[in-house]
Amino acid sequence: MASAFERVPGAVVEDGILMHVGNPLVEQRRLLRGDAVAPLDNRAVVSVSGPDRLAWLDSITSQAVAGLAPGVSSELLILDPNGHIEHAAGIVDDGETAWLIVDTADADRLVAWLTRMRFRMRVEIDRRDELAVFGAVSPEVAALEAFSPAGVPVVWRDPWPGITAGGHGYAVGEHPGAARAWVEVIVNASERDRIAGAAAAREVSLAGVIAVDALRIAAWRPSWVREVDERSLPHELDWLRTAVHLSKGCYRGQETVAKVHNLGHPPRRLVAVHLDGADSILPPPGSEVRVSGDAVGVLTSVALHVDDGPIGLAIVRRTAADGDATVETAEGTVAARLEMIVPPEAGAAASVPRLPRLSRRAANAAPSGS
Repeated sequence: MASAFERVPGAVVEDGILMHVGNPLVEQRRLLRGDAVAPLDNRAVVSVSGPDRLAWLDSITSQAVAGLAPGVSSELLILDPNGHIEHAAGIVDDGETAWLIVDTADADRLVAWLTRMRFRMRVEIDRRDELAVFGAVSPEVAALEAFSPAGVPVVWRDPWPGITAGGHGYAVGEHPGAARAWVEVIVNASERDRIAGAAAAREVSLAGVIAVDALRIAAWRPSWVREVDERSLPHELDWLRTAVHLSKGCYRGQETVAKVHNLGHPPRRLVAVHLDGADSILPPPGSEVRVSGDAVGVLTSVALHVDDGPIGLAIVRRTAADGDATVETAEGTVAARLEMIVPPEAGAAASVPRLPRLSRRAANAAPSGS
């Protein structure tokens, strides 16, 4: 698949996606300073138009969006009848159309499901392949001209890790994503080509998705696809904080969401993983995580962060102990430490004391292995 960014100096493109432009660590720094934008060709845009669009989306998703004001961003999940996550998307409405930003791997399935659920509602659903998505850390991206068909620029501001109305956060204490101001901007094809040309002429700095993913992982932000499997519950990923409204009207999967939150604990939980970088082995997603020799879960995301070194996210069973662990790879065993994100006691009544955040220096000094 061709990419408009292949002619940018240093660009490495895989399957049409800009992975990096020579140095993902430098690209992270540029993103953090607000000096770079990232073409997100791993994103797709789905439009939902028609007078019933917001009320309809409210009725079939986990989030309260019936009264979503133009230009306001939110996030929603579509669950199966047992509360497991089937689809995830960012949403922003311009007063005429609700714009969903989704992972390309899920776009066609989402469009097909929404179309089946339309019934007699006055809505139209389209995958908009003529549009592109760029990401940036700065809330105002001077290098990009946002798509604005109804006069309201279509800019999605990631609500993570704030606790939105009706939400609930399980991670306690200082959250590493608190200072992250991530935005995703929908642009048309001419704007995408303009940015590509400016980057080829070294007038605009680009960052690839490797750098974007590293910043996401450091913020404990679940991916719309990486941390999700057929068993995933929103609670396990601390996703009640931005993607679920606990007191809205009925929707598919709501009974499970309420029951797990109010009466129980999620069977698995998300943890941050600090990896030993001494052997220069970066375990791939899917690698087995072990504590005291026992398999407790899998690594779901991994990256080399510009400040924190090799880090990742993992889904482990609820009772797995935080602290020393190992990650098994084809190249050998990698020492690691697990840091609590979702506590084992997660639930409406849980009150869990928060340990100080594990710094890279402390992780390297601590005994590793199991």
